[in-house]
Amino acid sequence: MLFNSMEFLIFFPIVVLAYFVIPKPLKNPWLLVSSYFFYMCWNARYALLLFFSTIVTYGGGLAMEAVKSSHWTESVKGAAKKLVLAASLILNLAILFYFKYVNFALGLLGSALSFLHVELTIPTFDILLPVGISFYTFQALGYTIDVYRDEIYAERNFLQYALFVSFFPQLVAGPIERSKNLLRQLSEPKKFCYESVRAGLLLMLWGYFLKMVISDRCAVLVNTVYGNYGSYQGFQILLANALFAVQIYCDFMGYSVIAKGAALVLGYRLMDNFSQPYLAGSVKDFWRRWHISLSTWLRDYLYIPLGGNRGSRLKKYRNLMITFLVSGLWHGADIKFILWGGIHGVYQIVEDLLAKPFGKACERLRIRTDTFSWKLTGIVWNFVLVDIAWVFFRADSVKAALEILRRSVQLSNTGLLLNGGLYQLGLNERNMTILLIALAVLLIASVMKERGIQCLDWLSKQNAVFRYVVYWGAVVLIIFSMDITGQEFLYFQF
Repeated sequence: MLFNSMEFLIFFPIVVLAYFVIPKPLKNPWLLVSSYFFYMCWNARYALLLFFSTIVTYGGGLAMEAVKSSHWTESVKGAAKKLVLAASLILNLAILFYFKYVNFALGLLGSALSFLHVELTIPTFDILLPVGISFYTFQALGYTIDVYRDEIYAERNFLQYALFVSFFPQLVAGPIERSKNLLRQLSEPKKFCYESVRAGLLLMLWGYFLKMVISDRCAVLVNTVYGNYGSYQGFQILLANALFAVQIYCDFMGYSVIAKGAALVLGYRLMDNFSQPYLAGSVKDFWRRWHISLSTWLRDYLYIPLGGNRGSRLKKYRNLMITFLVSGLWHGADIKFILWGGIHGVYQIVEDLLAKPFGKACERLRIRTDTFSWKLTGIVWNFVLVDIAWVFFRADSVKAALEILRRSVQLSNTGLLLNGGLYQLGLNERNMTILLIALAVLLIASVMKERGIQCLDWLSKQNAVFRYVVYWGAVVLIIFSMDITGQEFLYFQF
C-alpha cells in the first residue's frame, strides 16, 4: 500500500477516526492490527518475518533484563548478556542476509571460482525482497543493543513492543526510530489534539508535494536519459544527473515527511530524517543532514564500537571506510552500492587529510571563509561531489556509471536550453514549467529552514487568504501531477 495510492487515502482516515473513537485500552492493539494489515498489503506471508524479528528481539530484551536481576557474578552476567545479544544479532542478520544478500554472495563466489578456473554450478534462489526489511531489522536490533547497554528498559508489554517495530507510518522506509523515542511514546495512547492533526496533515501535504510534484517529474527525465544513455551526452547527461540528486532527495524526504505527518496526526513525533543536505558545505556535513536515522544508527552501533575517532588516524580511516561500505551494502546487494558507499568514505578521508593544510593556506592567503560567496562555492562543490557518487547509485552497473560520467563531459550540445531540446527528454513544456516552479519553492523552503525559520510555523502566522492560496495551490499542483505519478518510493527497494 503506497502512501501515494487511493488505497492509503482510504486506509489512513479510517485508522485515525477509529483510533480517536475507541476506548484507550484498545488504541495500541488497533494500531498494531492496522500496521500489520498495512504491511500485509504487499505480501501477507512476509508479515511472518516481521513477527519473527519482533519475537526474537523482544525475547532478547527480557532475557537480558533477567540476567541483570540475577544473583550471578558480574563477569557471568556480562558473558550471558553478550551471548543473548549475539543470538539476537545473528538470527536477525541471518534472515536479512538470506532475503537480501544470498544471491549476491553466491554470485561473488561464482565469479571468484571462475577466476580461479574452478568449474562449479552455483545455485540461485528465486527470492522476493520483503519490503522494508532493512529498516525494521535495524530498528529492532537498535532496541536490543540499547537494552544491552542499559540505555533503555526491556519492554514487557509485547503488544506495545510489536507496535514499536511495526508502526505503519515509518515501517517500510523509515525513519529508523530509536526505542528511546518512539517506544516510550507508545506507552501512553494519545488523545485527539487539533493542533497535532492540523500540523500533521500539513506535513503530509508537503510530503506529497515533494514526491508527486517534484520527484516523480524528475524521474521521468532521469529515466528517459538513463534508460538510453548512449543517445545522450553533455548537458543532457548533466541535467539528468542533477535531477536524480533532486529526485532521490524529494522522493525519500517526501516519504519521511508523510510518515512524520501521519504519525503526528495520531499524536506521535518521529525524528527528522533530513536537514537540507544539499546546503552542506562538505561531505561530512552532508552526512549529518542526509538520512539522519541511518547515519546516526551506523555511527552509534558500528562506527563508535569499532573505535570511532579513538586511536591513530589510520584506525579512524579504517573505521570510516568500514562504516561507509556497510552503508552502501545496506542500500543494496550490488557492487555499485558498495562503490557508492566507498566513494563517500574516500571523500571524508580526503577532506580530513586536507583540512589543516587547507586552513593554513587560507590564512596565509588571507582568504575570508565567512563570506556568502565562499559558503556558496563550498555548497556547489559539495553538490558536484555528491552528484558524481549518485551516478553509481542510479546507473544499472558500474560500467554504465563510468560511461555516463564520460559522456557528461562531452559538452557539445550547448544550445539545449534554447532550441527546444530540453522538452525532448520526457517532460513537455507544461510539466517542465511546473517542475521549475516547484524547485523554486523547495529552494526557498530549504533556505528558510536553514536560517531557523520553520516554514509551516511561518505560514500559520500569515493571513488566511495567503495561507489558503498556498495550501490549495499545492493541492492543485499535486492533482496536475497525477498523470505522471504513482511510482513507488525509491527506498522501498532497500
